[in-house]
Amino acid sequence: MELKEIAKNVMIKCMAVKPEENVLILTDDVKRKIGEALYEGAKELGCEAMLMVMKERTVSGEEPPKTVAAAMKAADVVLCPTAQSVTHTNAKIEAQKAGARVATMPGISEEMFSRGAMTADYDEVLRLTTRLTEILNEAKTATVLKNGYKITLNLEGRPGIPSPGVYREKGQCGNLPSGEAYIAPLEDGVNGEFDADGSMVGIGKLDSPLHFVVKDGKLESVTGDKSEMLDILFQNDRNRTVAELGIGTNEAAILNGIILEDEKVYGTVHIAFGTNTSFGGINKADCHMDAVILKPTLYLDSLLVIRDGEFML
Repeated sequence: MELKEIAKNVMIKCMAVKPEENVLILTDDVKRKIGEALYEGAKELGCEAMLMVMKERTVSGEEPPKTVAAAMKAADVVLCPTAQSVTHTNAKIEAQKAGARVATMPGISEEMFSRGAMTADYDEVLRLTTRLTEILNEAKTATVLKNGYKITLNLEGRPGIPSPGVYREKGQCGNLPSGEAYIAPLEDGVNGEFDADGSMVGIGKLDSPLHFVVKDGKLESVTGDKSEMLDILFQNDRNRTVAELGIGTNEAAILNGIILEDEKVYGTVHIAFGTNTSFGGINKADCHMDAVILKPTLYLDSLLVIRDGEFML
Protein backbone atom coordinates (compact mmCIF):
# COMPACT_ATOMS: atom_id res chain seq x y z
CA MET A 1 0.00 0.00 0.00
CA GLU A 2 1.40 3.41 -0.91
CA LEU A 3 2.14 5.98 1.78
CA LYS A 4 -0.87 8.14 0.91
CA GLU A 5 -3.32 5.27 1.42
CA ILE A 6 -1.68 4.37 4.73
CA ALA A 7 -1.92 8.02 5.73
CA LYS A 8 -5.65 8.04 4.98
CA ASN A 9 -6.18 4.89 7.08
CA VAL A 10 -4.30 6.48 10.00
CA MET A 11 -6.37 9.64 9.84
CA ILE A 12 -9.66 7.73 9.69
CA LYS A 13 -8.97 4.96 12.25
CA CYS A 14 -6.77 6.77 14.76
CA MET A 15 -7.73 10.44 14.42
CA ALA A 16 -11.38 10.21 13.24
CA VAL A 17 -10.70 13.03 10.78
CA LYS A 18 -13.83 14.57 9.29
CA PRO A 19 -14.31 16.40 5.99
CA GLU A 20 -13.72 20.18 6.20
CA GLU A 21 -11.75 19.94 9.45
CA ASN A 22 -8.56 21.99 9.59
CA VAL A 23 -5.76 19.41 9.47
CA LEU A 24 -2.20 20.68 9.94
CA ILE A 25 0.73 18.49 8.92
CA LEU A 26 3.91 19.66 10.65
CA THR A 27 7.10 18.12 9.32
CA ASP A 28 10.76 18.97 8.71
CA ASP A 29 13.23 18.56 5.88
CA VAL A 30 14.15 15.04 7.08
CA LYS A 31 10.62 13.59 7.22
CA ARG A 32 9.07 15.64 4.46
CA LYS A 33 8.04 12.64 2.30
CA ILE A 34 5.82 11.24 5.07
CA GLY A 35 4.50 14.73 5.75
CA GLU A 36 3.55 15.16 2.10
CA ALA A 37 1.77 11.78 2.09
CA LEU A 38 -0.31 12.82 5.09
CA TYR A 39 -1.06 16.16 3.43
CA GLU A 40 -2.24 14.52 0.21
CA GLY A 41 -4.28 12.00 2.18
CA ALA A 42 -5.99 14.75 4.20
CA LYS A 43 -6.91 16.60 1.00
CA GLU A 44 -8.46 13.45 -0.49
CA LEU A 45 -10.55 13.07 2.68
CA GLY A 46 -12.02 16.50 2.06
CA CYS A 47 -10.16 18.28 4.83
CA GLU A 48 -8.78 21.82 4.82
CA ALA A 49 -5.23 20.50 4.77
CA MET A 50 -2.09 22.53 5.46
CA LEU A 51 1.57 21.47 5.27
CA MET A 52 4.25 23.28 7.30
CA VAL A 53 7.92 22.34 6.86
CA MET A 54 10.49 23.56 9.38
CA LYS A 55 14.18 22.86 9.73
CA GLU A 56 15.06 19.90 11.92
CA ARG A 57 15.15 20.70 15.63
CA THR A 58 18.48 20.23 17.44
CA VAL A 59 17.15 17.84 20.12
CA SER A 60 13.87 16.23 21.12
CA GLY A 61 11.77 18.64 23.16
CA GLU A 62 13.05 21.80 21.46
CA GLU A 63 10.21 24.21 20.70
CA PRO A 64 9.08 24.75 17.08
CA PRO A 65 9.00 28.31 15.67
CA LYS A 66 6.32 30.66 17.01
CA THR A 67 4.45 30.68 13.70
CA VAL A 68 4.24 26.89 13.84
CA ALA A 69 3.01 26.97 17.44
CA ALA A 70 0.26 29.42 16.48
CA ALA A 71 -0.87 27.23 13.59
CA MET A 72 -0.94 24.14 15.82
CA LYS A 73 -3.16 25.96 18.30
CA ALA A 74 -5.62 26.97 15.57
CA ALA A 75 -6.00 23.54 13.94
CA ASP A 76 -8.58 20.82 14.62
CA VAL A 77 -6.09 18.01 13.98
CA VAL A 78 -2.27 18.15 14.01
CA LEU A 79 0.00 15.35 12.75
CA CYS A 80 3.74 15.75 13.31
CA PRO A 81 6.15 13.43 11.46
CA THR A 82 9.47 14.99 12.53
CA ALA A 83 13.05 13.87 13.11
CA GLN A 84 13.11 15.23 16.67
CA SER A 85 10.16 14.99 19.03
CA VAL A 86 7.71 17.84 19.58
CA THR A 87 5.68 15.66 21.97
CA HIS A 88 6.87 17.40 25.12
CA THR A 89 6.81 21.01 23.93
CA ASN A 90 4.77 24.00 25.04
CA ALA A 91 3.48 24.27 21.47
CA LYS A 92 1.86 20.84 21.78
CA ILE A 93 0.50 21.66 25.25
CA GLU A 94 -1.16 24.85 24.00
CA ALA A 95 -2.62 23.10 20.95
CA GLN A 96 -4.09 20.42 23.20
CA LYS A 97 -5.55 23.03 25.55
CA ALA A 98 -7.19 24.69 22.56
CA GLY A 99 -8.87 21.39 21.69
CA ALA A 100 -6.68 20.08 18.88
CA ARG A 101 -6.25 16.34 18.42
CA VAL A 102 -2.48 15.91 18.11
CA ALA A 103 -0.47 12.89 16.96
CA THR A 104 3.32 13.21 17.09
CA MET A 105 5.59 10.87 15.12
CA PRO A 106 9.17 11.61 16.20
CA GLY A 107 11.79 9.76 14.18
CA ILE A 108 9.27 7.80 12.14
CA SER A 109 10.63 6.10 9.02
CA GLU A 110 8.79 5.10 5.86
CA GLU A 111 9.26 1.46 6.89
CA MET A 112 7.77 2.11 10.34
CA PHE A 113 4.87 3.94 8.74
CA SER A 114 3.80 0.76 6.96
CA ARG A 115 4.59 -2.07 9.41
CA GLY A 116 5.19 -2.91 13.07
CA ALA A 117 3.36 -0.87 15.68
CA MET A 118 1.36 1.03 13.08
CA THR A 119 -0.39 -2.24 12.13
CA ALA A 120 -1.56 -3.11 15.65
CA ASP A 121 -5.10 -3.94 16.75
CA TYR A 122 -5.62 -0.50 18.28
CA ASP A 123 -8.82 -1.52 20.05
CA GLU A 124 -6.74 -4.04 22.04
CA VAL A 125 -3.97 -1.47 22.59
CA LEU A 126 -6.63 0.93 23.89
CA ARG A 127 -7.99 -1.70 26.31
CA LEU A 128 -4.64 -2.50 27.94
CA THR A 129 -3.45 1.11 27.93
CA THR A 130 -6.65 2.26 29.64
CA ARG A 131 -6.32 -0.44 32.32
CA LEU A 132 -2.70 0.48 33.07
CA THR A 133 -3.57 4.18 33.20
CA GLU A 134 -6.22 3.46 35.83
CA ILE A 135 -3.63 1.61 37.93
CA LEU A 136 -1.08 4.41 37.52
CA ASN A 137 -3.70 6.93 38.67
CA GLU A 138 -4.08 5.11 41.98
CA ALA A 139 -0.45 4.04 42.52
CA LYS A 140 1.79 5.88 44.97
CA THR A 141 5.01 4.12 44.05
CA ALA A 142 6.59 2.17 41.20
CA THR A 143 9.47 -0.29 41.50
CA VAL A 144 11.46 -1.53 38.50
CA LEU A 145 13.72 -4.58 38.86
CA LYS A 146 16.25 -5.87 36.34
CA ASN A 147 19.70 -7.51 36.48
CA GLY A 148 19.79 -7.32 40.28
CA TYR A 149 19.18 -3.54 40.30
CA LYS A 150 16.18 -1.66 41.67
CA ILE A 151 14.82 1.82 41.13
CA THR A 152 11.81 3.24 42.98
CA LEU A 153 9.69 6.15 41.80
CA ASN A 154 7.27 8.28 43.83
CA LEU A 155 4.05 8.69 41.81
CA GLU A 156 1.84 10.17 44.51
CA GLY A 157 -0.61 12.77 43.25
CA ARG A 158 0.44 12.48 39.61
CA PRO A 159 -1.99 11.39 36.85
CA GLY A 160 -1.46 8.40 34.61
CA ILE A 161 -1.52 9.31 30.90
CA PRO A 162 -2.82 6.99 28.15
CA SER A 163 -1.26 7.03 24.69
CA PRO A 164 -3.17 4.28 22.87
CA GLY A 165 -2.74 5.64 19.35
CA VAL A 166 -6.44 6.56 19.25
CA TYR A 167 -7.12 10.31 19.44
CA ARG A 168 -10.69 10.80 18.33
CA GLU A 169 -11.94 13.30 20.91
CA LYS A 170 -11.22 17.01 21.31
CA GLY A 171 -7.93 17.65 23.10
CA GLN A 172 -6.64 14.06 22.92
CA CYS A 173 -2.94 13.78 22.11
CA GLY A 174 -0.15 11.23 21.87
CA ASN A 175 2.28 9.40 19.62
CA LEU A 176 1.64 7.48 16.43
CA PRO A 177 2.36 4.66 16.23
CA SER A 178 1.60 4.27 19.89
CA GLY A 179 0.79 1.99 22.76
CA GLU A 180 1.94 3.12 26.19
CA ALA A 181 0.71 4.31 29.56
CA TYR A 182 3.00 6.77 31.28
CA ILE A 183 3.36 9.12 34.24
CA ALA A 184 5.58 11.90 35.57
CA PRO A 185 7.06 10.82 38.93
CA LEU A 186 7.77 13.44 41.57
CA GLU A 187 10.92 15.22 40.46
CA ASP A 188 12.76 14.60 43.75
CA GLY A 189 11.23 11.18 44.41
CA VAL A 190 13.27 8.73 42.33
CA ASN A 191 16.12 6.66 43.75
CA GLY A 192 18.10 3.61 42.67
CA GLU A 193 19.83 2.08 39.67
CA PHE A 194 18.73 0.48 36.43
CA ASP A 195 20.09 -1.03 33.25
CA ALA A 196 18.66 0.11 29.92
CA ASP A 197 19.24 -2.64 27.36
CA GLY A 198 16.72 -1.86 24.62
CA SER A 199 17.41 1.54 23.15
CA MET A 200 18.31 5.07 24.19
CA VAL A 201 17.49 8.44 22.66
CA GLY A 202 20.70 9.89 21.26
CA ILE A 203 22.23 6.46 20.69
CA GLY A 204 19.60 4.13 19.19
CA LYS A 205 19.36 0.37 19.65
CA LEU A 206 21.76 -0.78 22.36
CA ASP A 207 24.32 -3.55 21.80
CA SER A 208 25.12 -3.62 25.53
CA PRO A 209 23.39 -2.17 28.60
CA LEU A 210 23.73 1.39 29.85
CA HIS A 211 23.82 1.63 33.65
CA PHE A 212 22.06 4.59 35.29
CA VAL A 213 22.37 5.74 38.91
CA VAL A 214 19.72 8.15 40.22
CA LYS A 215 19.54 9.94 43.57
CA ASP A 216 16.68 12.19 44.71
CA GLY A 217 15.36 12.39 41.16
CA LYS A 218 18.66 13.44 39.55
CA LEU A 219 20.89 11.36 37.30
CA GLU A 220 24.18 10.84 39.14
CA SER A 221 25.97 8.82 36.46
CA VAL A 222 25.51 6.78 33.30
CA THR A 223 28.09 4.28 32.17
CA GLY A 224 28.43 1.86 29.30
CA ASP A 225 29.24 1.80 25.61
CA LYS A 226 28.57 5.17 23.91
CA SER A 227 27.44 6.79 27.19
CA GLU A 228 29.55 9.81 26.22
CA MET A 229 26.86 10.57 23.60
CA LEU A 230 24.49 11.53 26.45
CA ASP A 231 26.43 14.60 27.60
CA ILE A 232 23.35 16.81 27.21
CA LEU A 233 21.89 15.13 30.30
CA PHE A 234 24.63 16.68 32.44
CA GLN A 235 24.49 20.21 31.05
CA ASN A 236 22.15 21.32 33.85
CA ASP A 237 20.03 19.90 36.69
CA ARG A 238 16.82 20.13 34.66
CA ASN A 239 18.19 17.86 31.95
CA ARG A 240 19.28 15.19 34.44
CA THR A 241 15.94 15.11 36.26
CA VAL A 242 13.87 11.92 35.91
CA ALA A 243 10.83 12.91 33.86
CA GLU A 244 8.81 9.81 33.07
CA LEU A 245 7.96 6.20 33.73
CA GLY A 246 6.33 4.53 30.72
CA ILE A 247 4.94 1.06 30.00
CA GLY A 248 4.76 -0.37 26.46
CA THR A 249 1.42 -1.88 25.40
CA ASN A 250 1.67 -2.54 21.64
CA GLU A 251 2.11 -6.23 20.72
CA ALA A 252 2.98 -5.37 17.12
CA ALA A 253 5.79 -2.95 18.03
CA ILE A 254 9.33 -3.93 17.00
CA LEU A 255 12.57 -2.85 18.68
CA ASN A 256 14.43 -1.05 15.89
CA GLY A 257 16.45 1.74 17.49
CA ILE A 258 13.85 4.46 16.92
CA ILE A 259 12.38 5.47 20.26
CA LEU A 260 8.95 6.27 18.82
CA GLU A 261 8.36 2.54 18.35
CA ASP A 262 10.85 1.09 20.85
CA GLU A 263 9.11 2.59 23.90
CA LYS A 264 5.82 1.01 22.76
CA VAL A 265 7.16 -2.57 22.69
CA TYR A 266 4.82 -4.84 24.67
CA GLY A 267 5.99 -5.54 28.23
CA THR A 268 8.85 -3.02 28.26
CA VAL A 269 9.38 -0.12 30.63
CA HIS A 270 11.09 3.16 29.81
CA ILE A 271 12.49 5.82 32.08
CA ALA A 272 13.11 9.29 30.67
CA PHE A 273 15.06 12.36 31.73
CA GLY A 274 14.26 16.02 31.04
CA THR A 275 10.99 17.75 30.26
CA ASN A 276 7.70 16.49 31.70
CA THR A 277 5.53 19.62 31.82
CA SER A 278 3.28 18.29 29.05
CA PHE A 279 1.97 15.40 31.20
CA GLY A 280 1.68 16.55 34.79
CA GLY A 281 5.25 17.34 35.84
CA ILE A 282 6.95 20.63 36.62
CA ASN A 283 10.35 20.21 34.97
CA LYS A 284 11.04 22.10 31.73
CA ALA A 285 14.42 21.06 30.34
CA ASP A 286 16.31 21.28 27.05
CA CYS A 287 15.54 17.69 26.11
CA HIS A 288 13.44 14.58 26.74
CA MET A 289 15.60 11.42 26.62
CA ASP A 290 14.05 7.94 27.00
CA ALA A 291 15.85 4.75 28.04
CA VAL A 292 14.08 1.44 27.23
CA ILE A 293 14.34 -1.59 29.55
CA LEU A 294 13.59 -5.00 28.03
CA LYS A 295 11.89 -7.76 30.04
CA PRO A 296 11.71 -5.86 33.34
CA THR A 297 9.77 -6.67 36.47
CA LEU A 298 7.44 -3.85 37.50
CA TYR A 299 5.44 -3.33 40.67
CA LEU A 300 2.91 -0.52 41.11
CA ASP A 301 2.56 -0.32 44.88
CA SER A 302 2.34 -4.03 45.81
CA LEU A 303 0.69 -5.10 42.53
CA LEU A 304 2.92 -7.17 40.24
CA VAL A 305 2.19 -5.69 36.80
CA ILE A 306 5.03 -7.18 34.73
CA ARG A 307 7.30 -10.14 35.51
CA ASP A 308 10.33 -10.45 33.24
CA GLY A 309 8.49 -8.74 30.41
CA GLU A 310 5.20 -10.63 30.77
CA PHE A 311 2.05 -8.82 31.90
CA MET A 312 0.50 -10.30 35.05
CA LEU A 313 -2.80 -8.40 34.86
